[in-house]
Amino acid sequence: MIRLGSGRLERIVAVGAHCDDIAIGAGGTLLTLCHARPGIRVDALVLSGGGGEREDEERAALAAFCPGADLRLTVLKLPDGRLPAHWEEAKAAVEELRERTDPDLILAPRTEDAHQDHRGLAQLLPTAFRDHLVLGYEIVKWDGDLGRPTAYQPLTPEVAEEKVRLLQEHYASQRHRPWYDREAFLGLARIRGIECHARYAEAFAVTKLTLDLGTFNLGE
Repeated sequence: MIRLGSGRLERIVAVGAHCDDIAIGAGGTLLTLCHARPGIRVDALVLSGGGGEREDEERAALAAFCPGADLRLTVLKLPDGRLPAHWEEAKAAVEELRERTDPDLILAPRTEDAHQDHRGLAQLLPTAFRDHLVLGYEIVKWDGDLGRPTAYQPLTPEVAEEKVRLLQEHYASQRHRPWYDREAFLGLARIRGIECHARYAEAFAVTKLTLDLGTFNLGE
């Protein structure tokens, strides 16, 4: 298996339509990045949940998922499930995010996600971040919209367990949901791990990827 890796990774952006999207879709990747690169800057944007319990949960959770990072989180108050009707507000938020950072990597929802808020945010990202690597994370749900990923971040068993523990610890408002449990999170991570010859992994969709094989390191 060929792995491509860049030496420069100083700033990342993580975006979610709802509080907990980022942690569910890419929490293990955030933990891995932040443990490996203390002080990395993480600009995070969440479109809904601001001003209440959900924002409090999100702030505590992302602080835990980004240990040692320079975390800058914005949580807006767009109504849940109504992003298409608030397109201009969402677009303005994404453009404001672009104005304050030039990231090396973006973690975002997939354009194939069945949820209209997730999908809409994913479609907005390339309008502001035109020359950036965007990894589209997946969120398991009743829609059955999981596809065939094109990129994987292996997770150590310790990181996989830490991700599940933090999800359970910080998002008390979601514990009643039938899909929000240890089996769901670790089960998907185990499947994605099998697909990339690891114990656990998070998987991502990549719509567009530009290679520079003269500067990337190739290894087995």
